[in-house]
Amino acid sequence: MSSLVQSVDWLAIAPPTLAAVVGLVVLVTDLFIGDARKAVLGWMSVAGLAASALLLIPLRNGDRATFCLTSATDTCSYVADRFTLVVQLLVLGGALLVALLSVTALKDAERELPEGEYWFLLLSSAAGAALLPASRDLATLIVALEVASLPAFALVGIRRGDKKSSEAALKFFLSSVTATAVSLMGVSFVYATTGTLYLTRIADRIQHVDGQFHTLAQTGVVLTLVGFAFKTAAVPFHFWVPDTYVGAPLPIAAYLSVVGKAVGFSGLILVTVVAFPSYADVWGPALAGLAALTMTAGNVGALRQRSTRAYSAVRLLAWSSVGQAGYLLVPIAAAAYSKDAQKAIGSTLAYALMYAAVNLGAFAVAAMVARRSPLNRLSDYRGLYARSPLSALVLGFFLLCLAGLPPGIIGLFAKVTVFSAAVDAGLGWLAVVMAVNVVIALFYYLQWTTLLFRAPEGEPGTHRAPAPLTAAIALTAVLGVVLSGAPQLILRFSETVLF
Repeated sequence: MSSLVQSVDWLAIAPPTLAAVVGLVVLVTDLFIGDARKAVLGWMSVAGLAASALLLIPLRNGDRATFCLTSATDTCSYVADRFTLVVQLLVLGGALLVALLSVTALKDAERELPEGEYWFLLLSSAAGAALLPASRDLATLIVALEVASLPAFALVGIRRGDKKSSEAALKFFLSSVTATAVSLMGVSFVYATTGTLYLTRIADRIQHVDGQFHTLAQTGVVLTLVGFAFKTAAVPFHFWVPDTYVGAPLPIAAYLSVVGKAVGFSGLILVTVVAFPSYADVWGPALAGLAALTMTAGNVGALRQRSTRAYSAVRLLAWSSVGQAGYLLVPIAAAAYSKDAQKAIGSTLAYALMYAAVNLGAFAVAAMVARRSPLNRLSDYRGLYARSPLSALVLGFFLLCLAGLPPGIIGLFAKVTVFSAAVDAGLGWLAVVMAVNVVIALFYYLQWTTLLFRAPEGEPGTHRAPAPLTAAIALTAVLGVVLSGAPQLILRFSETVLF
């Protein structure tokens, strides 16, 4: 009789495990320290996230797996392959930068935000987000998705007594719960027709479902994909994004724009390319249509922002993130038509890494401006160069990266890889739609950039950024400059992603 005891590769699961353990340590420590020493919790969290990211180095070969079936050691629930490590780097690196922004935000809040709960929730969400790309069965995938999402609801609404924050949390909660319910229904149908939750086994068995269950299997595939489309903020499931970003603390908006997207897209990639490759004729056209609608809705929404409207800068970044989600969907759709699906998926990861670095940098500068102008209107950025030349130059660079214009070379190259994925897959019409949207995006990115260098209205003040906020801006700026000088550091992922 074979043993039912599974061996555990502790090194493989170390990155998300350490983030979760540090979260628990922070929560317990919060009970025993006074208000005057709460800042130590933030630095413990920063250190924990940095250590979790460093634990990816021993795993760089990307060939470890654990929680495997004793009867079939090649069928595992947790796989630390190259895809997993790239997404975990994005998640843990993004969470680390958000933690640096949060240290300043919590200090400025002057104890209006509960620090212990804040750091525990952030670390818990990061642990779930880091677990998700390694998940290779639908049960673990859904659990990881919810571990990443549930703390995020609380973080969005963590400002007690703030109606705007509560409304944002409610919208985010309702949309995510709907997505989860739809996904679970789809997963149950897939399990009923295939008899397994392991992604690789589903890929094999779903091709041989009995005729009487064929419709049930198709429904399961569609519902599972619809659930993940909610998580990626794809149209028409994007309605919660602008209000949620405005109502959440600014570091949490940055977290949702990068780490939240990584969660949704990595889950979508796993269920499409790994679990449902035989249904590429279903999800390929669906994702291509969603990509076109999403990038168009996002860019048009960003274009309509008025510079004098309260929180218009955050709203523009929110709508821009919806548009960027459309670009990220393009290579996933292309994988359905491409002979080399892994290369197409690599294009999504390359674009996601570029987007993460520069978008977090833009949010970091927005956080600095918000310290002097809490309403964070686009008009508040007029004359930023006169008040803080370095910050204006850095923000201008980030916006040009997002637009895909020099000197933001990494943004240009990332867009080229997405274009190439669409063209190579025969999706010329989608490449045309993307080209039109890139032109639309140029207008509002350049409009914001020119505001930075206009003459300020009235006497220019100064923008002083505390050390953690300065560090976040500096790290993202250095990363953007290095990658613009050597884009092959990221583009190489498009050729080395392995499932």
